[in-house]
Amino acid sequence: MQIRIGNEVAEALKKNLPVVALESTIISHGMPYPRNVETALNVEEVVRKQGAIPATIGIIEGTPIIGMSPEEIEIFGKREGILKVSRRDLPYVLSQKKWGATTVATTMILAHKAGIDVFVTGGVGGVHRGAEKTFDISADLYELASTPVLVVCAGIKAILDLPKTLEVLETLGVTVIGYRSSHLADFYTPDSGLPLDVTMNTPKEIAETMRVKKEFNLRGGILVSNPIEEQYAADKEKINKAINVALNEMEKQEIKGKDCTPFLLKKVVELTSGESLEANIALIKHNAELGAQIAKEMCQKK
Repeated sequence: MQIRIGNEVAEALKKNLPVVALESTIISHGMPYPRNVETALNVEEVVRKQGAIPATIGIIEGTPIIGMSPEEIEIFGKREGILKVSRRDLPYVLSQKKWGATTVATTMILAHKAGIDVFVTGGVGGVHRGAEKTFDISADLYELASTPVLVVCAGIKAILDLPKTLEVLETLGVTVIGYRSSHLADFYTPDSGLPLDVTMNTPKEIAETMRVKKEFNLRGGILVSNPIEEQYAADKEKINKAINVALNEMEKQEIKGKDCTPFLLKKVVELTSGESLEANIALIKHNAELGAQIAKEMCQKK
């Protein structure tokens, strides 16, 4: 399989400079144009300001691109019909020369193949509400259990069942680190109220933990929960009300599988008059800062 690594990213990896992987689902399925493109480019700039190289990952005509150019990101943001690609979809999308947006799972896979240790996203997928009936569990969790990439997020997407997701992560042996917090971040708001076993206060501590995990050849990655900054957080009551309305609407429309998350996120944006979108953008930038700092520390150890 051919993978195209951008010149800047390839040079950085060759010189052991810090590189941060970024997903493309947020561009094609997470936000409307032009906010999607603006956000993607702004997040890349945040990574650069912290002294690391951004590598936005997407699939163009069946070729995985590690380090998309601004022009490619622009096209990606405008183009309709881009497929949302998880692990199961990769063989089809690559063999049939399709355009694909990488989820958390697929970004981890491609980042690892390129030799990138740190990946920044907004929130990870998890156990969907009502999963005891539908068995709807994101492939992101199983990827975290098998692929050695450190993922910085603002917690699990708030539209999901957070307690059940933490239970599955524990079962799969995934270390979840609360950055300067003893509780799991709640995506749009800082605190879910769910306690975490591990809290760390510096990027150096987190980088050392990932280094030790790799040194011991333990499968899988590490999930870092980085709470949204208080001044950018959405109103918790308003968000929870919007999520419940969106879930009821999704059930009525019988939306299932990979269409659930894009539908719910879009509906929550509508119901909160854009407040959730602004919080989403703020938390991704915040995660990018931390991810770049961790990537720099990891390079010190190589």
